[in-house]
Amino acid sequence: MIYSIISRSVWEQVSKENVYAPDSLKTDGFIHCSTKEQIPWVAAQYYAGRTDLLLLGIDEKALKPELVYEDLYELNELFPHIYGELNLDAVQKVIPFEPNKEGVLSFPE
Repeated sequence: MIYSIISRSVWEQVSKENVYAPDSLKTDGFIHCSTKEQIPWVAAQYYAGRTDLLLLGIDEKALKPELVYEDLYELNELFPHIYGELNLDAVQKVIPFEPNKEGVLSFPE
């Protein structure tokens, strides 16, 4: 399973559709995703202070577009990228993603 971080408001809009095409698909050519282990780092880098987030748990085998693990930013780590619109029937979980008492976003247990 891979994960994508999304705001509650965006999910409320797109969850009624069949596919999800975030802005990154136009700007970067893919949808940014993470493994469970990568979520804390990604959240700290890009989502610190946010309280309106969800994690989409995506079944890799159910994806229709191509999934590529790659290190595009020379971080010495392979991140999953979805090259196309995310078919929402591949989303197996929608998990509240809220900071703990210290304000840190970590993978929900």
